[in-house]
Amino acid sequence: MLAEKRNNLISVDEYLAGELIAETKHELIDGYVHAMVGTSGNHQRISINVLAAFKDHLKNSPCEPFGSDMKIKVGLNFFYPDVIVDCHFNEFEPYFTDTPIIIVEVLSKSTRRKDRTTKLSNYITIPSLQEYVMIEQDCVDVEVLSRKESWFPKHYYLGDDVSFESIGLKLSVEAIYQRVHNEDMLEYLAAKSQ
Repeated sequence: MLAEKRNNLISVDEYLAGELIAETKHELIDGYVHAMVGTSGNHQRISINVLAAFKDHLKNSPCEPFGSDMKIKVGLNFFYPDVIVDCHFNEFEPYFTDTPIIIVEVLSKSTRRKDRTTKLSNYITIPSLQEYVMIEQDCVDVEVLSRKESWFPKHYYLGDDVSFESIGLKLSVEAIYQRVHNEDMLEYLAAKSQ
């Protein structure tokens, strides 16, 4: 259903109904649906590492992490971030939230531009959002933009700890990239083993 309407504007209600029966996920941006592509092993490793760390850290908290099947609503747009943390999840809307405090996107060649432009400009308008995190998968670079810092980016590399201030968690860049196979990690692990 969504693929047929790709060139036509659709309503939020049509989009949400279509997502319940769609075989692939779609994002809704300015009335148009955009099919989501599959992810690489490195993309999944990074997402799972961050999600697992958030889950463990927040186990006794009202805040909870969600993976890439949870949509975020921003105005009339809907996105599927890789990881989010929400402290006020509305059970009456079980398939999306509009109150995340952290959004994490793992960047790839095919998504980098959208993550840095369209998603960034939408995400920072969410009143509850405190941190937007973009993690490269092809090299080691964790970029954190925070409301507290007027969305000014901070970059973290191997040997650094990333501070997720909104949930009080410090996580090493090495832990974020555990089992990731890219040139930076392979060089780092080789040097570390000597």
